Amino acid sequence: MQNRNTFPKKEHLFGEATVESLYKEGASMFLYPYRLIFLKVEKEDVAVRCLVYAPKKRFKHAVDRNRLKRQIREAYRTNKHSLFTFMNEQESHLHIAIHYVGDKMESYEFMQKRMIQLLNKLEKRLKEEKI
Repeated sequence: MQNRNTFPKKEHLFGEATVESLYKEGASMFLYPYRLIFLKVEKEDVAVRCLVYAPKKRFKHAVDRNRLKRQIREAYRTNKHSLFTFMNEQESHLHIAIHYVGDKMESYEFMQKRMIQLLNKLEKRLKEEKI
């Protein structure tokens, strides 16, 4: 089966209770310009559900926040396949939140490179923890 670079609605993380439990019970990791919070969950219809966040405190204009979120989603969307494959092999499910913690907008190439490193770091940590 060919990997499709999509990010459909069923992979989006939403819902007050779901997001709240992720922030309360989840573990986090950091790799500039991202902070990733993750939580293993019970049976879901997809292996990984993701939330993207850009802070209003650092980026006052909605245009800037929306651009950042679009770039983060694009970087995630094009590089998520190894994480999905790993989670499917483990028959496990995961909720993740990706926060942008940088003070300025970085180039898309830099964000893409860091997203790859972040997802690899997450995969390595999940292997070590034997989720």
